[in-house]
Amino acid sequence: MGRLTTHVLDTARGLPAAGVRIALYRLSEAGREPVGETVTNADGRTDAPMLAGEALVAGVYELVFFAGDYLRASGQAEAGPLFLDEIPIRFGVADAAAHYHVPLLLSPFAYSTYRGS
Repeated sequence: MGRLTTHVLDTARGLPAAGVRIALYRLSEAGREPVGETVTNADGRTDAPMLAGEALVAGVYELVFFAGDYLRASGQAEAGPLFLDEIPIRFGVADAAAHYHVPLLLSPFAYSTYRGS
């Protein structure tokens, strides 16, 4: 069964990033369609896959991590414009039966991602 999962790690504090809001979109020629939204738990993970089974189809997706809200709430950012606020990660799903894990490693001034397992 295919599934899409994610988690967020706060690399500046060396901790899971709890309370990060994440939105998922499916992209097509018709535009950007909202698929779902969730918030990370105390372990920096979502309680359930963002998509699973028949809901995960081949195509292009975008995860948007609302990092600015988290950075402000955790005391790592002041009010005003942030260097990182909303972080979009656009990726493709070629095999809908596979597991796609898209983590975010976050600090106030940098982020990285990769296809995890």
